Parts: sequence; C-alpha cells; structure tokens
Amino acid sequence: MSWIHLMLAILFEVSGTTCMKLSQGFSRLIPSILIFVFYGCSFTFMTMAIRRIDVSIVYAIWSGLGTAIIATIGIFVFKEPATLLKLVSMMLIIIGVITLNLNTAAH
Repeated sequence: MSWIHLMLAILFEVSGTTCMKLSQGFSRLIPSILIFVFYGCSFTFMTMAIRRIDVSIVYAIWSGLGTAIIATIGIFVFKEPATLLKLVSMMLIIIGVITLNLNTAAH
C-alpha cells in the first residue's frame, strides 16, 4: 500500500506543478487554489508512504519521477523545446531512480 501512496503523491505533485503553470503567476483563481490542494494531498500521501519506505527512497522517487513527468508535460502539453540536453537529463533521472530502487531491493 505504501507504494500506491507514493504513486498518488507523485500524481498530486505533478498536478500541483502543472497548476503553477496554468495559474499564470497566481492570476487565475482556480489553478491557484488547486496548487495548494494538490500539494497538500501530495505531502499527505508522501507522509503515508514514509511509514513503510525509507525517506531517502520516497523522496528520491517522488522528486525524480515528478521532475521527469513534469518535463514531459512541458514538452508535449506546453510545447517547450525538447532539446538533447533535456532528454538526456530526463533519462539520467530515470536511471538514477531505477538504480536507487535496485540498491534498496538488494538490502
């Protein structure tokens, strides 16, 4: 169940960050409110995940996958440029998260 909590935390974090873009600097009410709602939910689920999963693992996965997903949303939804450096960096984040999980599984 802790892994489901972590995935929900990531989903809400990505939603909150997407609302940051949609709020246009807090000038749009609904996305501005949703930033706080989504981040509150994210931290709640992340706290629940930390009960059974090491905090170092939870935070690394939450921040790493959240970053990669947001970068992907930026490219496909907000039409940001998909530079080679951005794509390689996203792959390194994903490889880092996988490697961290493999290291944890070995213990």
